[in-house]
Amino acid sequence: MAILNPEHLFDQAEKLILSPPAGRPRQVDIRRAISAAYYAVFHATLAAAADQFVGVTKRNTKLYTLVYRSVDHGWFRDLCLEVRKTQLPDKYQQYVTGGGLGGNIQAFAATALEIQKKRHSADYDPSLRVNSSDAVIAIKAARSALTRFNTADADTREPFLGLLLFRPR
Repeated sequence: MAILNPEHLFDQAEKLILSPPAGRPRQVDIRRAISAAYYAVFHATLAAAADQFVGVTKRNTKLYTLVYRSVDHGWFRDLCLEVRKTQLPDKYQQYVTGGGLGGNIQAFAATALEIQKKRHSADYDPSLRVNSSDAVIAIKAARSALTRFNTADADTREPFLGLLLFRPR
């Protein structure tokens, strides 16, 4: 499986907003840059989840693909909405040690939601007019979100990934 490298998506986003020889970047390029920033966060999270529960060494297996593809954008959003709260609902709390998922995961979730909302607008709102600065902000926020996610300790990151893959009933 060819995992989408988040750094490549960030690189693509940054290239899309470079000013062309004449004029300003096109709306389509700025919009795609915002979208790429979100997808860097989304795919990095999916890879982390599949790596955690299937294993990095099994990235070329059907099982890895099954796990990686099991998360959709709606569930990612819904879980992030719950995780950013100061108090997790009881149905999630029982899977988390120490009472919560911590500041890094909460900040990651809040920023992921913000970036997802911007991506949705950039991809689907025909009346939206964006500037390169909007994309720069989205890219910086997405990079920050991944930094928070990657620096979260295992005791908070692992339960988040578990909840992402296995929805409590």
